[in-house]
Amino acid sequence: MNGIARAEQRFSEATVKDGRLRMPTDSLKTRVRAQADTEFLQERLARALSTESAFEVTKGADGERKRSTGPNSREKDILVMFSTGLVLEDLHRVQGWKTALPGLRVLLLGASQQEADFLQYVRSGIRGFLPADAGAKEIVNAVHALSRGDAICGVAQCSVLFSHLEREAETFPSAALHRDLGLTRREQQLIPLLTRGLTNKEIANHFSLSEQTVKNHLYRMKRKVGASGRLDIVDLCRQHGFLA
Repeated sequence: MNGIARAEQRFSEATVKDGRLRMPTDSLKTRVRAQADTEFLQERLARALSTESAFEVTKGADGERKRSTGPNSREKDILVMFSTGLVLEDLHRVQGWKTALPGLRVLLLGASQQEADFLQYVRSGIRGFLPADAGAKEIVNAVHALSRGDAICGVAQCSVLFSHLEREAETFPSAALHRDLGLTRREQQLIPLLTRGLTNKEIANHFSLSEQTVKNHLYRMKRKVGASGRLDIVDLCRQHGFLA
């Protein structure tokens, strides 16, 4: 069914009252999918969300993602998902849903609150983050916030985001370095830390990245500038005036 046909179908379902066109009430509702690994948690979550008349609640399993695409999908659908307890599994599921429904807004419940884990969740595309013991009212309010386009997280997570952005701003990209050596913003941000002799693990902690990600950055940097090691990278950058 094309867009015009869908529109005609919706208007055929409309009614006229007091001289005004009234669309069916379900068109005004926020569609919310509830997902959890256990039937008990999923039922509890769906029941909590169903108390809100503005929500159209369904139970969303991973296998339903592809069936959710197409004419019936909405850009502002919301997925409320309990964490599996495994960061990588959570990230895989979030990314799977986001791929199937690009406009989906994800509220994650009960996930790891470690700084590096939280930042990975944010990078994966979540828009909300609440603890596992969040009450029904708190979850409902969070879904309303996401439907308005807001983001939701606790005070601790908000502090983590500000601290992360502050660290990101400590070094500024050089247009000359990008032009002459092809180094990206992130690669340039690693250089001052290399001059201080920080290990890969310490650099990873500084930027809340995985150690493997740092290794990958260093490998690409060495290939771009033709360096044999970390000190060579620093020397070349100094020659280009990036370091005093």
